[in-house]
Amino acid sequence: MRIPKSWVPILAKRMADNITAKKLVRLTVTMDKFIANVEEIITEELTVEDRLNEEVRGLLKKHESDIERGRMDYRKLFELTKQKLVKERNLVL
Repeated sequence: MRIPKSWVPILAKRMADNITAKKLVRLTVTMDKFIANVEEIITEELTVEDRLNEEVRGLLKKHESDIERGRMDYRKLFELTKQKLVKERNLVL
């Protein structure tokens, strides 16, 4: 996650306040529930890269011996694998 987790509730409240102040939505739930939903969405989006990094580490771990034998650069393989998955899945990081 690129921002501290402690900022997420603050960002969620500000975003929810701005959205409702501009009347971009009409709430059918309480403001607290709306803020909680915004917070959940922000957290989900911010952890996409973290989950992707874990997946890439797992993929490369399966081929660890090949990487070591071939004297391949782990960091470069990590970035190439990550870029490939981002492109395949149309992710925005």
